[in-house]
Amino acid sequence: MTTARALYEGFLSLFYPHLCLACDRNIAPGLESLCLSCRYHLPKTNYHLEKENPFTDRIWGRFPFQTGTALYHFSKGGRVQQLIHHLKYKQQRQIGIKLGEILGRQLRESPHYRGVDAIIPVPLHPRKVKLRGYNQSALIAEGLSNSMEVPWQNYSLIRTTYGESQTNKTRLERLQNVGSAFTVKQPERIRNLNLLLVDDVLTTGATLEACAQQLLKASCKNISLATIAMAGQ
Repeated sequence: MTTARALYEGFLSLFYPHLCLACDRNIAPGLESLCLSCRYHLPKTNYHLEKENPFTDRIWGRFPFQTGTALYHFSKGGRVQQLIHHLKYKQQRQIGIKLGEILGRQLRESPHYRGVDAIIPVPLHPRKVKLRGYNQSALIAEGLSNSMEVPWQNYSLIRTTYGESQTNKTRLERLQNVGSAFTVKQPERIRNLNLLLVDDVLTTGATLEACAQQLLKASCKNISLATIAMAGQ
């Protein structure tokens, strides 16, 4: 970077600060969305290294699946929660793709995610997409696709009912809310494929369960699971 350009960007940062989306500290424009401290210190789970782990324990017994992982631990008021908030409610679409790429690099090196044929994001209802402008899980799937070099399918799984928010609901209430909310469109697109089902946060797992049940009914071969964060119970 030339001295003149550095001075110009430094001047701009006084009036238009470039903030880390996890901690709100001012960072250099070249660092995109996360400061170096957050890149290093965000609470990684490393669950991708083990086929069975606390993520899979939370889903175990509900439906057949291969394995599952989350990139980060989620804690109330923490940096990961702030990242997810920026992604879902502050129009920071780039963070979804970026986090998906970080997670994808992990999965690409893990023996437990070899053979994935397609990446399927948990869908939002079209009304919700129109209100928000995008589906955050689709952005994560796009980032995963970039790193894993595996195609993602945006409209194979669709949401047919416009339900209430899942926030603050119990597992049973979440299951009742989404139990029949999803369906597979053009099932031939996923038949006999090894799928990676993707969402932003694992809480009770009810949404992943409802989606997976529909994918299995449509005769996919196997399902693995991945989220950006995993909340405590």
